Amino acid sequence: MIKVKSLKFDADQKLLDFVEKKVGKVEKFFDNLGDIDVTLSLSPEPENKVARLQTRFPGEDLVIERQAKTFEEAVTEAADLMKEKIVRAKERRFEK
Repeated sequence: MIKVKSLKFDADQKLLDFVEKKVGKVEKFFDNLGDIDVTLSLSPEPENKVARLQTRFPGEDLVIERQAKTFEEAVTEAADLMKEKIVRAKERRFEK
């Protein structure tokens, strides 16, 4: 399940739908993945849109945070990195 939280602003439905679509693809990589918490926030830097993805993989917490000019870019980068991290964690787990 994907839980989206926006800090200090209200995310519109279009952005929430985008997050659901992008992050939903991450869930397909592992069946026993915990909930994916997505936190969207603004920072003082010029590229001020921050997306933070956090989930529980059996045995470890996976956290990815990315900053970009738009939330869509930040979410896309974070989701792609989360997929890679899950694949690596899965490989480590099943090598044992």
